[in-house]
Amino acid sequence: MTATTDERSRAALHDAVHGLRERTPEFSASVVFTRAQKVAVVVLLAVVVTGVIVARSMTLVILSGLSVAWYAAALIDRFVMFRRGLRGDAILRVDDSEAMALPAADLPSYTVLVPAYGEPEVVGQLIGAVRSLEYPADKLQVLLLLEEDDAPTITAARVAVAQDPDAGSTVTVVEVPAAEPRTKPKACNYGLHYATGDIVTIYDAEDTPDPLQLRRVVAAFRRLGPEVVCIQSRLSFRNVRQNLLTAWFTVEYDVWFKLMLPGIMKMNAPVPLGGTSNHFRRPVLQKLGAWDPFNVTEDADLGVRIAAHGYRTAVLDSETLEEANSDTINWLRQRSRWYKGYLQTWLVYMRRPGWFLREIGWLPALRFTLLMASTPVTAVINLMFWYLFLLWIMGQPTFVAELFPPVVFYPSLVCLVAGNALTMYMNLVGAREGREPAPLVAVFTYPAYWLLMSIAAVKGMWQLVFRPSYWEKTAHGLEE
Repeated sequence: MTATTDERSRAALHDAVHGLRERTPEFSASVVFTRAQKVAVVVLLAVVVTGVIVARSMTLVILSGLSVAWYAAALIDRFVMFRRGLRGDAILRVDDSEAMALPAADLPSYTVLVPAYGEPEVVGQLIGAVRSLEYPADKLQVLLLLEEDDAPTITAARVAVAQDPDAGSTVTVVEVPAAEPRTKPKACNYGLHYATGDIVTIYDAEDTPDPLQLRRVVAAFRRLGPEVVCIQSRLSFRNVRQNLLTAWFTVEYDVWFKLMLPGIMKMNAPVPLGGTSNHFRRPVLQKLGAWDPFNVTEDADLGVRIAAHGYRTAVLDSETLEEANSDTINWLRQRSRWYKGYLQTWLVYMRRPGWFLREIGWLPALRFTLLMASTPVTAVINLMFWYLFLLWIMGQPTFVAELFPPVVFYPSLVCLVAGNALTMYMNLVGAREGREPAPLVAVFTYPAYWLLMSIAAVKGMWQLVFRPSYWEKTAHGLEE
């Protein structure tokens, strides 16, 4: 069944694009920098330029010292999150017997949103994943959200649904009218207008979720209080051994979803959601304004908005397998979008820093800054510091010595040595905790992955200024 473009569709499209910024413009990333933020940036640049002109050496030393201090604070906070995530009670667990014990008659209705664009090759896999879900068909609604001008994917979806009667009873193809911005959150907002489930989740078209995941989420929501309005499941990859890039990516995801996110949850800090397998109580999701179509990391933004309004997110030990990006250029497109979105999100909540501090507390607000702003910023600092380090080794230029007098040099040396050691340790633990440990070569060559992160961060910052809401599409179907 296909939804047609009628009056309801036009109203849904308008709300999908403009709803959040019309109702609560302070949470919309449609404007990148507010006037106050532009003034702050200009003043800061003026101070730095004046300092360089008047007292060059002192200004450069202060800048390098502040960079080292920022880097050290972010590193320490990440390690604290990691240690919290190692605790046995850090992640929520619902075993198979508890999940299957829920009577079908007592299960709530469930809507699965599956946004896809230009992916006809993964539609068949999607249908198989839907069929594997252990949930009553009469309580399951799957909305396949396809852009109306994406004829190949629409055709493939209709053929797949028609050929599979079991899937056809639950899967509905919804054609999303073409409109800017062409983003995943806009499609999800549109689909939410056709959702009937008490609980709503998102899967990407190439995802393979745990068959019991929906039941586990229902059990988890019933175990937790009403303040928990979102449950994030773990993500991992199927193609860990395809090449070195997929191994690096898997190590990163294992640390993030198995240890870091549970640690963030235990610390009552805002949980930046993953792009898939997050499950929401639909009434609260709609009350919060759903996803920001202008934010290219709408998932992380929504996780912060949940915390800012006094609600909580839990992390569930239920795995969804995805396809790790195996192509370097494709990976850079994806990662630069993530970094740009992190900065978008930070800028949105720094429009009203006083309100934000009052709502979530100063320590969670500091952790939010160290996570969302520091992730791309420290990636750029990494690139600059490694470049200066190589320059010093090759020729020991005087300006490098000027930048790093002893009071700055020794803390930066500690950061270099301790930071690398701690990262290696966390990656080794993440690989040990993983479903299929990545090759050790990926752990010990991880600094090369940092170089890719730095390039992506520079690209993301450039796009933040010149193409803030541009969604760089990630190609799928590349796994072997």
